[in-house]
Amino acid sequence: MKFSRDQLLIYAVTDRAWTGKMSLYEQVEAALKGGATMVQLREKGLEGKKSEEFLKEACEIRRLTKAYGVPLIIDDDVDIALACDADGVHVGQKDMDAGLARKLLGPDRILGVTAKTVEQALKAQEQGADYLGSGAVFGTSTKADAKPMTMEMLRSICTAVSIPVVAIGGICLDNINGLAGSGAAGAAIVSGIFAAEDIEGTTRKLRKRMEDNLSM
Repeated sequence: MKFSRDQLLIYAVTDRAWTGKMSLYEQVEAALKGGATMVQLREKGLEGKKSEEFLKEACEIRRLTKAYGVPLIIDDDVDIALACDADGVHVGQKDMDAGLARKLLGPDRILGVTAKTVEQALKAQEQGADYLGSGAVFGTSTKADAKPMTMEMLRSICTAVSIPVVAIGGICLDNINGLAGSGAAGAAIVSGIFAAEDIEGTTRKLRKRMEDNLSM
């Protein structure tokens, strides 16, 4: 699938911690029904198993995102991404080198890279990243070691590169309007979507607010 910055508008990042009443598959489908424009399958708990369980899940989610015409990104696992024919991979600063990830993925799949500084952003762009993920803009409960990012730093990163930047970190309905004027192309959201009582309805509202932010 050809990448465009519009696909970053509402970027739903999975977290199994919020499953219970619904399966992960059902949660992702609800987010897609609500208008999520990209999905990242992030399975920190299955990393050790590597594996059949992760691959089976990735293939199921891949079929689902394909049906909705939305790209699927796998977090930090090129092998799984290629095996399930995902649209791309996202790598963090402590994960696989972005240049190596690009080489393994080839030129046609999407590569996202975490960038917390202008220097990291410029390097990722040079190594072939299609987009950057920057945060944590509002703090986060998902990653214990994630340091808050100021709006000034987010704006500096957005200004420094020609590729789009998606903001991440504690984004929810209560604060998404704070991204207006930041230069971010979209919002990557974990608990703000998957911990919601009404995932579909919440995603729809988040999308409307982000669209409004970009029109300001």
